[in-house]
Amino acid sequence: MDTKAFDLLIVEDELGNQGIGELVAFERADYIEETIDMSRSVLQKELIPCLFELDFSHPEEIWSAFKYTQGNFMAKSAVETAVWDLYARRIGSPLQKLFSAERSAIPVGVSIGVHDNPIDLLATAKTYVDQGYQRIKLKITPGNDLVPLQVLREQYPEIQLMADANSAYTISDLPLFKKMDALKLAMIEQPFHPRDYVDHAILQKEIKTAVCLDENIRTLEDVKTAHALGSCRAINLKIPRVGGITEALRIVDFCQENDLLVWLGGMFESGVGRAMNLHFASQDCFTFPGDLSAFDRYFYDDIVEPKARITNGHLRIPGQSGIGVTWQEEQLLKYAYDQKTYVNK
Repeated sequence: MDTKAFDLLIVEDELGNQGIGELVAFERADYIEETIDMSRSVLQKELIPCLFELDFSHPEEIWSAFKYTQGNFMAKSAVETAVWDLYARRIGSPLQKLFSAERSAIPVGVSIGVHDNPIDLLATAKTYVDQGYQRIKLKITPGNDLVPLQVLREQYPEIQLMADANSAYTISDLPLFKKMDALKLAMIEQPFHPRDYVDHAILQKEIKTAVCLDENIRTLEDVKTAHALGSCRAINLKIPRVGGITEALRIVDFCQENDLLVWLGGMFESGVGRAMNLHFASQDCFTFPGDLSAFDRYFYDDIVEPKARITNGHLRIPGQSGIGVTWQEEQLLKYAYDQKTYVNK
């Protein structure tokens, strides 16, 4: 992916306070079925009109109002996170304070793609380790899995290392995953189909390494199903995929109550979504470094200040009110391909 199209939703209250949220849905339905075009349609026809009809005192109330629109979690998240940001700015509080979070910086990890040879893989890993990243996630595919993981573990015996299988395997690959136990991986992420729970449960019973579910998780009910069946011991939580902060908080509470490791994933967000993620991940329950890399990991330019930069393996939480960053009008106009304004009459 060389470029990414995304939408920003700015909401304004009667006092002129503004909040911003990001629509992170992709252009193609190769991640989940919700695409950016679908999200835009739902936003314009259902969610924004619904927002105008509401009289609410807290952003948590948005989630209940949106329940009559099925699915479309990324569209819902764009509105809901913008309202959370607006609410925090309106009361003059950093967003993290609304979650009773105090940390000023959090450790972060990095995701590394498939490499053709071990030399290139080690060179890439060294670049990130030298920058201070504290966890490496390696993408694996059939035939390019055990050996590169072994190479990384031999070179970095103490680093937190995990594998991301992106649903590329089936239960017939159980012997392979048993071999991975020797590598003391932190977890194996999404080995099987994104709607499967049964085979994941079989795998988790057969291996010592924690299984982590990613694409399966869109609602609290999905987490409850996974827990009841024993499908995993870890959850990769992505706020846009579960419809926003309110549902994400419920999932975090459930994971804490039921001894499930929960950590925060990323979706190639701009500085807007990245800042929101940083505030959410500053809660004490997030002990495993998330996929929250510096802005320049993917983008050569950004639309907010201050920009997220790695310092000793940590990203600082933007300390101003709301998500703690300001969007730059000049940058927005530079990259914008369309603008729409909706007024509550």
